[in-house]
Amino acid sequence: MKTIHTVKEFNEICQNNGIQVFLFTTKWCGDCIYIKPFLPSIEKQFDQMNFYELDRDECMELAQKMGIMGIPSFVCYKDGKEISRFVSSLRKTKEEIVAYLKDTLREA
Repeated sequence: MKTIHTVKEFNEICQNNGIQVFLFTTKWCGDCIYIKPFLPSIEKQFDQMNFYELDRDECMELAQKMGIMGIPSFVCYKDGKEISRFVSSLRKTKEEIVAYLKDTLREA
């Protein structure tokens, strides 16, 4: 998973063809740490999507603009437009993340 550090990078990647999956996390978030071990297998399973990680605290301006307060949060873009998001205050399981990505692919 590639890491994004600036709003400029985010905006450029959003314009790419295909589906871009943005994961907003922080270093101190327990639920973010919980999902890290199974993210590589999810990336392999959904190799038709491009995955990016952003530290919400590092990109606070972007997170606020997008209304991302809860973490971890997944936001998907296709051809420059947001097509889905998975934001919840509850801990996300691998199965829930996989189901969200399958739904996103089906609807894209």
